[in-house]
Amino acid sequence: MRAGSRVVAVVQARTGSSRLPGKVLADIGGQTVLGLLLGRLGSASEVQEVVVATSDQAADDAVATVAAAADVPVLRGPLDDVLERYRLAGERHGADAVVRVTGDCPLIDPAVVDAVVARWRRGGEQYVANIIEPRTFPDGMDTEVIAWPTLVDAAAAATDPSDREHVTPFIRAHPERYPQAGVYLRPACGELRVTLDTAQDLEQLRDLVRRLGTSVGLLEIMQALGQPARALQVLDSP
Repeated sequence: MRAGSRVVAVVQARTGSSRLPGKVLADIGGQTVLGLLLGRLGSASEVQEVVVATSDQAADDAVATVAAAADVPVLRGPLDDVLERYRLAGERHGADAVVRVTGDCPLIDPAVVDAVVARWRRGGEQYVANIIEPRTFPDGMDTEVIAWPTLVDAAAAATDPSDREHVTPFIRAHPERYPQAGVYLRPACGELRVTLDTAQDLEQLRDLVRRLGTSVGLLEIMQALGQPARALQVLDSP
């Protein structure tokens, strides 16, 4: 059991984006995408601290400013080596485990984060996530928990630039090296999108916030997107 482990949520965010530049600074319901995400993530009871990991480029000064306004510490590191940013953030903030959250998930539900972290706490796996196939959570609720020794080992071992940019593919590709477990949702709704990648995504997110408010939970989001669920179950198997 890892009841006393210190879990740090690290949000990777930057202004550069090939499809929707500056998306983490876009307005949703009168606040930035990043500000909305940080406010929601701060309600996760299984997380002891939230940190923003952005690049050391001048273009990302605005990201650091948003984090500071939310009273969230910032780690600035290499632009393309996001895995190293995570290692640095975990080291600086004394993490026993790191939760990976990306800046394009502004409506992430803190209850989902808590469920994935709780599964990591009660097991012996090094990596626990709700993105392990078959995917059952909507895109935009992505939560990955990485034990600190695993993150350090992966940061030392991964050499492919894609693995370093996307943080966890190296870990997921080596279950024999890093024991892992999935968290799954019933009813499954992996086809739903509440992520932010395109202008169309942004309009959908704005519409959801207009209709449901900024404190909306996953069930209400699913219902608003046409999933007629009346209750949700989080499970350890598909």
